[in-house]
Amino acid sequence: MHSVARIPLYLGLSLGLISACAPQVPDSGATYNAREAELASGVASAERLALPQAVTSQPLSPLGSPVPPAPVSGAPVGTPEGIAAETAAVLASSSAVGTAPAIAPVAPAPVIASSGLSVENDFSAVSENRSIQGDAALIAENSAQYQVIQPTALPSRSSGSQPNIVAYALGSSHPKGTRIYSRSGINLQGRAERNCANFPSSDIAQIEFLSKGGPDRDRAGLDPDGDGYACGWDPAPFRKAQNG
Repeated sequence: MHSVARIPLYLGLSLGLISACAPQVPDSGATYNAREAELASGVASAERLALPQAVTSQPLSPLGSPVPPAPVSGAPVGTPEGIAAETAAVLASSSAVGTAPAIAPVAPAPVIASSGLSVENDFSAVSENRSIQGDAALIAENSAQYQVIQPTALPSRSSGSQPNIVAYALGSSHPKGTRIYSRSGINLQGRAERNCANFPSSDIAQIEFLSKGGPDRDRAGLDPDGDGYACGWDPAPFRKAQNG
């Protein structure tokens, strides 16, 4: 009797223990209501913030100008006509984006006459602006201004004591290096090279040579080969000038 009365008691204790050990299931309805309240509060706070005003709603090109909107076609999407219209719209937008600023035109190259000559040397071009009669008058005018200057007598040479190498060159006829006069001594060539180094030119050396007894004598030691020309002096240019 007593054991039968204890069975409900044991069942109640067992159910209490099971309920205590089982995980507590959250109330989904309360969680959903809290989330809705949080979102509503966030939207309200966001609406209170002043959003910046957009400059333009269209996309900008690399150059900073808005891209023109693509034209809307009435053809159904997916059909060949619709695909062609969309392709044309994309190409038009791409060409508008990549349009570069206009560049100033370059000046054209100068025109050359077909004959390859300049205009001044082209007879057909010059004949349009000038005539044979006009050229004849211009030549006559230039001829009237032409003056002929008559030659005058050459100035006479001064009769100084200094030898005249021009007269000496024209008075002799043998070429340079031809031995005409006798020379004696030791190391005549070396002595002549040292002495000739003291003169700035062979003309001045020839004058000095003639003033000291040359060409018969070589007291200055300037004519080692005995041709009558000191320090390599050459009378050929003077003779050539006389003969023209």
